[in-house]
Amino acid sequence: MSVALSVGAAAGSSADELRRFSFNQATAQRWPLPDVVAGCVAAGVPGIGLWREPVAEHGLARSAKLVRDAGLTVTSLCRGGFFSADDWRADNLRAIEEAATLGAPELVLVSGGLPPGGRDLDGARRRVADAIGELAPHAAAAGVRLAIEPLHPMFAADRCVIASLAQALDIAERFDPTVVGVVVDAYHVWWDDTVYAQIERAGPRIAAFQVCDWVTPLPEGVLLGRALPGDGCIDLRRLREAVDAAGYGGPIEVEVFSAEVWARPGAEVLDAAITGYLRHVV
Repeated sequence: MSVALSVGAAAGSSADELRRFSFNQATAQRWPLPDVVAGCVAAGVPGIGLWREPVAEHGLARSAKLVRDAGLTVTSLCRGGFFSADDWRADNLRAIEEAATLGAPELVLVSGGLPPGGRDLDGARRRVADAIGELAPHAAAAGVRLAIEPLHPMFAADRCVIASLAQALDIAERFDPTVVGVVVDAYHVWWDDTVYAQIERAGPRIAAFQVCDWVTPLPEGVLLGRALPGDGCIDLRRLREAVDAAGYGGPIEVEVFSAEVWARPGAEVLDAAITGYLRHVV
């Protein structure tokens, strides 16, 4: 495997500068898990965000051992949720077990969209709250926090009926903050004129902070419209300062979905992610 890093921010970064940095493996989607882990170690990156599909491909137990032996901290596992699916309960219980096995403190929940042919948005949001209520005791027993991630409203129909940080908090506040929290993902919340008030409201319920950037024009399908930090229009530093002021001192994950980024060598993407993080986030 090749994990050589380009000459850049990664090569000269101190441990203190990177102490909160986490590389979400989705940012280098085509980089096999062993290479992602080796690349993070070589760059002095302390944290990694994992996804269930590549973990399953490598093997759950093997993945847990790989990350543990490398000395990396698993900052989150993506993803549970999709509560409109018929098998949502069984799948989410598996996801909780997987998070516990990997040592991931947070299981990110993407709630899912409307059921096929459905138009009852309020009802769909109630079902999300009910489902999280059913899962919460299992998560608490496993030592895993359920982290509700609101997605941009353009995804409400097909991916996530929870479309704002306020809506996520309306659900999370029904539970102990150590059991159910929220994700502040810059891509999904930057547009909201209430986001800074909602971040302050969230306080200890902030379970994860994820950063990337917003570029236009958005690609067809819009899902892959993210960019590395600094390549778009989001004031990432202001968001980071807001979550810090709310009391969040945890990992900051760089998570990017972009065909252009995915086409680049993984080590190059990691180096660019570190560069953007240092220049535009911290």
